[in-house]
Amino acid sequence: MLGGVLLKSLWLSSVLALVLGGLALISQGPTPTIEASDIHELERLETVWNVAHEQGDADALDALWADDLEVAVPHMPLLTKAGALSFARSGRMKFLSYQTSEIRVRVYDNAAVVSGRLQRTRSMNGREISDDWRFTKVYVREAHKWRVVSFHASEVA
Repeated sequence: MLGGVLLKSLWLSSVLALVLGGLALISQGPTPTIEASDIHELERLETVWNVAHEQGDADALDALWADDLEVAVPHMPLLTKAGALSFARSGRMKFLSYQTSEIRVRVYDNAAVVSGRLQRTRSMNGREISDDWRFTKVYVREAHKWRVVSFHASEVA
């Protein structure tokens, strides 16, 4: 009988320790997840993308783009990374503004989709042209670094 009481007492002590330990963890609040840090990084890369376009920084774009990048935008042929970099380095087009809004980031393990609205003004052949697009970028994580494999844009209706 004494052994039964002792076992019951030990069992209750163990349960109490687990409950108190669980409450202590809950009171500390949620810990940042990998997905939250990924979302933060992808939002930062969106800013890098925009600034690189405004400043004509082809090297920054080269670092963001995966080797198998495809770019599909209105009134342009499908571009590969080599073609997009060649165009960026040519200086034929200068961005006067490049602003995104309504950004939505979704992370799926080592892939992510970033979508939103892009409003930009560019100068080409002495003319100013404004675009108002919806865009989708697909990122993949390569060696712990997010890179764009696909960029697609279409005109806002």
